[in-house]
Amino acid sequence: MDVNERIKAILVEHPVVLFMKGTPAWPMCDFSARAAQALTATGARFQTVNVQADPQIRSALPHFSNLSTFPQLFVQGELMGGCDVIEELHQAGELGRMMADVLAVP
Repeated sequence: MDVNERIKAILVEHPVVLFMKGTPAWPMCDFSARAAQALTATGARFQTVNVQADPQIRSALPHFSNLSTFPQLFVQGELMGGCDVIEELHQAGELGRMMADVLAVP
């Protein structure tokens, strides 16, 4: 499976994915830490991918998403944005509502 197919498979399998440097418990940059904290504050479950541990995804994702920085948040396969967007959504209360809508069990 090529790297773009792997990225697509991750996005299909998980409704909320944060591609970040490190993990929520051990972030490797301030931006990734802040993004993970905002998502965690919503109480939502989300999948993380440590791009430091997967150099193929780290190099391919900017081309796949057309966003050159990390972290990158995808919701239902759609790029939401990076740290600034995540924090803005969180501060406006939209991130929590978005997570509740996406992760609601019918």
